[in-house]
Amino acid sequence: MQENIIYKMNSLSKSKFRGSFHLNNKMKEYVKIKGLEKIRSDTYDFIISRLAPANPKNDGKQTPMRQVHPTFIAMHANGFCCRSCLNRIHHIEKGRELTKEEIDFIVDFIMTWINNEIKWIVTFVNLSYNL
Repeated sequence: MQENIIYKMNSLSKSKFRGSFHLNNKMKEYVKIKGLEKIRSDTYDFIISRLAPANPKNDGKQTPMRQVHPTFIAMHANGFCCRSCLNRIHHIEKGRELTKEEIDFIVDFIMTWINNEIKWIVTFVNLSYNL
């Protein structure tokens, strides 16, 4: 599954719109302070509340585009911002609630993107385990 995520992520990064989204320094620092597990937990909460319902409230407008949370930027960068993009890009149909497996896939995808954006943090964490 990880290879599929990387392949799709690379493809999306070549899009003028999707490829324009990156975490700014403030968001990278936020991830560093909060930690990846907190970001993953927040991501689950956002996906369950904003994307998983069959007919999300304000679909198409429910994901902020400003740098208010790393997950929101990742959602736009990877086509998880609304059910229309989810359908068009990831072929997950609208009009039904997302399954647990689909939610897990989306969260894994988003966390992979965030990890790629903050490689220096992941490298630091990995090095600290080798001490």
